[in-house]
Amino acid sequence: MRTHTRHKVPESQTEPQQSIFTAPSMTDPEPLMTTTIRSPLAQKVAGAPKSELHIHIEGSLEPELIFQLAQRNHVQLPYASIDTLRAAYAFTDLQSFLDIYYAGASVLLHEQDFYDMTMAYAERALADNVVHTEIFFDPQTHTERGVPIATAVAGIERALAEAEQRGLSSKLILCFLRHLSEADALATFEAALPLFEQYQHRLIGVGLDSSERGHPPSKFERVFAKARALGLKLVAHAGEEGPPSYIYEALDLLKVDRVDHGVRSIEDPALVARLADTRVALTVCPLSNLKLCVFDDLTKHTLKALLDKGVAVTVNSDDPAYFGGYVNDNYFATLDALQLNDAELYTIIRNGFEASFVTPAERAALIARLDAHWHGKPAH
Repeated sequence: MRTHTRHKVPESQTEPQQSIFTAPSMTDPEPLMTTTIRSPLAQKVAGAPKSELHIHIEGSLEPELIFQLAQRNHVQLPYASIDTLRAAYAFTDLQSFLDIYYAGASVLLHEQDFYDMTMAYAERALADNVVHTEIFFDPQTHTERGVPIATAVAGIERALAEAEQRGLSSKLILCFLRHLSEADALATFEAALPLFEQYQHRLIGVGLDSSERGHPPSKFERVFAKARALGLKLVAHAGEEGPPSYIYEALDLLKVDRVDHGVRSIEDPALVARLADTRVALTVCPLSNLKLCVFDDLTKHTLKALLDKGVAVTVNSDDPAYFGGYVNDNYFATLDALQLNDAELYTIIRNGFEASFVTPAERAALIARLDAHWHGKPAH
């Protein structure tokens, strides 16, 4: 069980905060992957309208912004400098990443902090031609530090509303931390009920994330049943480090609409066939899987094998500030490592739109935009 560094909201800092957001540099000082476009096909991918269905907003918090927010909020970080923090990004597994992830999130105390973080992500998503995103956030990471769920949602919503005016449509998914108890998840869900009503245009579902080992989806069956009864969309991380049995539990007990990660499904042919037949999408995060040692080489990734078997795989960035790349970086790396062709890349991008929690009319419009770019067909 990890411990969180607790930073309570200082009573003296309840006044509105001035934004310190500036559009991020597109050049990472120490990128895992170069963002140089190396081929006409990569160029085609870069310019294509895309979705992102697996992005933890707290995982988009770049080191520079972490330190700016720490200074603004008088939070003492366990890292002396930006370089020291970046040097700690040598993860051996999911848990080693989560320890740093929660330390970074400790600087988020006020609505303006959540706005600045979300707007920084939106800028990067727009630069990658992401036109629709479905964002995860972890309220328990913040409520235990005295930050109300409403504070987080208000800041995130304000940024997403502004980004929508610039062409980035979005939804928001509240995730439960699986290393905590189901009782804690149930209490979080009850506390968030007014927000599901207030922000029903944006806050449309619940998910399950954090350390997978030893925390099967079945642990959260009751809270997911409550969310399902309200008509909310359901997703869960399963089959990243956990076994295929966790994917079965997510499907059969939680009754999820999508599976996040799911890369270990390849180990169970019957499960792969089921996923293909039911078109339950997998939100795959290639650079994350590499950085967290799920695969020791991207050429060994299961994405193409799953695609070949008809599974609706999608490509996403997960926690891009920590894993070395946003959406386009993940596409470029996967294209190169698995030698994906034009038709395969089109299918993956289209899968993202088909699996999105949008209306049928919105989905048709998104796919028409993709077809206009990819095949030169006019979008209506």
